[in-house]
Amino acid sequence: MSPHAPVTPAEAADRLALRELVDAYAHRADRRDAKGQMALFTEDTRFVVYMDARDPNPSQELHGRESLAPVFDALNAYAATTHFNGQSTVTLDGDRATGVTYCLAHHVTETEDGARTLMVASIRYLDTMVRHDGTWLFAERLLMVDWTDTRPSNP
Repeated sequence: MSPHAPVTPAEAADRLALRELVDAYAHRADRRDAKGQMALFTEDTRFVVYMDARDPNPSQELHGRESLAPVFDALNAYAATTHFNGQSTVTLDGDRATGVTYCLAHHVTETEDGARTLMVASIRYLDTMVRHDGTWLFAERLLMVDWTDTRPSNP
């Protein structure tokens, strides 16, 4: 790994704000705050889901902030979720940034008889973020599912 060039206070603040954006998305997903999640995106956002990252054809493609509501509301099908963000990279270019974040998303399902299932998805988010009125927002988010594992879970 190469040594880093000095970082200005402004760049450090931008990098922190971008990480907080990524983490806010995960937090709001796990708290079932669909409106809060939607607020993290630009009005004309593009959100693309690849349920199999090896398939070049998206499973779902949405345009515009309001189109995100049903996707985020779909998390209500789970008894619980935990999105654990891992490593991420970001490249800044003025009021625009691109980045990749890895996430292990845990989804717990419960049946009426109390049986539980845990599905873990390894996700890569490919993001384009823009600064709008001083706030960083997602302009585009590609959700790439690299693999999933589903198994019975204890209560």
